[in-house]
Amino acid sequence: MTTLSKRIIVTTLAGISVSLVIASCSTTDMAVERSTSASGAGVSRSRWAMSEDSAYEDGVFTATGQYGGLPSSITVTVTLVDDVITSVRVTPHATNPTSLDLQRRFAAAIPVVVVGKRIDEVKVDRLAGSSSTPDGFNAAIQRIKEQARNDTSQSPAG
Repeated sequence: MTTLSKRIIVTTLAGISVSLVIASCSTTDMAVERSTSASGAGVSRSRWAMSEDSAYEDGVFTATGQYGGLPSSITVTVTLVDDVITSVRVTPHATNPTSLDLQRRFAAAIPVVVVGKRIDEVKVDRLAGSSSTPDGFNAAIQRIKEQARNDTSQSPAG
């Protein structure tokens, strides 16, 4: 195989990889736009279904997670279907350029880590060079779990 052929193959594979990343980001963005902005409590939700076998209701859920001493925060929006995260979006809130860069890198990296996992299995450690942002993400996921909990004991009689 010639050097030119190898370069063409490598460039093609790189292009396909970038296309897949871009496609997954746009799918994530479209899936969460149904969510409304968070209230003063930092939580919002849009529910559309409930399964008795699920611990959590299906829907789009949003919460803000704080971390650090300042404190810093990020807003996390997830779509849940049968307790599985099918999309995630992290909105950075940092104003400091270094912190904002770390939050943006975290936001770009997180879908690969959590999409397709059961929400109870999600606990993120250091990711994309950020050691503190995961704390805010985990706090937001905890709040989302609390609001999405499927309490069948309070179901209306039918």
